[in-house]
Amino acid sequence: MDDHTLAAAVAAQAGALLRKIRTEGGGKEGDRQSNELLLRLLTHARPEDAILSEESADDRMRLTFDRVWIVDPLDGTREYGEPPRDDWAVHVALAVDGIPAAGAVALPAADLVLHTGEPPTLADPVPGPIRLAVSRTRPPACVDHLLDRLDAELVPMGSAGAKAMAVVRGEVDVYAHSGGQYEWDSCAPVAVAAAAGLHVSRIDGSPLRYNEPDPYLPDLLICRPELAGAVLNALRDA
Repeated sequence: MDDHTLAAAVAAQAGALLRKIRTEGGGKEGDRQSNELLLRLLTHARPEDAILSEESADDRMRLTFDRVWIVDPLDGTREYGEPPRDDWAVHVALAVDGIPAAGAVALPAADLVLHTGEPPTLADPVPGPIRLAVSRTRPPACVDHLLDRLDAELVPMGSAGAKAMAVVRGEVDVYAHSGGQYEWDSCAPVAVAAAAGLHVSRIDGSPLRYNEPDPYLPDLLICRPELAGAVLNALRDA
């Protein structure tokens, strides 16, 4: 099984577990049990690789590895705990030398796994205002700057993975975020988005790097390629 297929398979298994737990009313167990499953599956399949997970202590030995799996066992815990919301996700990615090389984002409530082994086909552009995916509870400051400078409208939704995949699926055009994220929030979404042909970067246009000593990675931009110039210029002007 190659890395792309492995990422998709384990993300799907974690998603199925989370659906079962949610149905049985055990929402608080989601993060823990999904993390245990992902660690067990990845360790068995790739025993020579390192793992960085949101739900596990950070083993700094990962910095000596070229290949590091970066996972978020449950992205969007709040949304997961509010059935029947579907804007939560499972992230599984492999960074090789700091660059996302394979990844999968499961959207379990939609029974969907988007992954780099079979990159999604980018939807055609939609006429009208630029649609910005934004947190339904904590919109970042960069979104205000984009609203001031672009013909845009907000589309609120939950997890980072759900927002990124909304761009991939053509439901929105731009996902820009500043502040409050870590490598596990964006590595898998960035891998899938890049494989689909979207623009991916930090909000200043610089590359996204992973398996850094400090996993805090506060900002990112995922958007349709034809909008990247305008969005980056608007962010730089701010």
